[in-house]
Amino acid sequence: MRPQPLAACLLAVLLPLGAAAQAATAPAVPAAPAAPVPAPAATPPAPAAPAGLTGSFDNGRVLAYTCQGCHGITGYKNAYPSYKVPKIGGQTQQYLSQALSEYRQGKRKHPTMQAQSMSFSEQEIADLAVYLSTVK
Repeated sequence: MRPQPLAACLLAVLLPLGAAAQAATAPAVPAAPAAPVPAPAATPPAPAAPAGLTGSFDNGRVLAYTCQGCHGITGYKNAYPSYKVPKIGGQTQQYLSQALSEYRQGKRKHPTMQAQSMSFSEQEIADLAVYLSTVK
């Protein structure tokens, strides 16, 4: 969670209080019949991830920012449990996709990686694999 500026926090707290006070002092006005609201254009649901899913390099670069905290530090080790953090840059797309998918499915056990992988969609995993496979 990122910190919010003080003004944003105050606004978030005070805005609902002001609206409640205004509603309490406003005279009761009969509601006018609502004008019909046009229905939004139907958007097709996102397609399920096909087996040959291709990734977006640019989106993968953005998503990989989180990975750099551990995997971007040469010789880094976790504090608990103590694991040597593997190099992921330059691995094949297939390996990276499979590893993240196995963490999501619980086939690979590492609490941090399981939590991270659960936050990614199949498309985002493909995006990460495309980008990370090019990093040296």
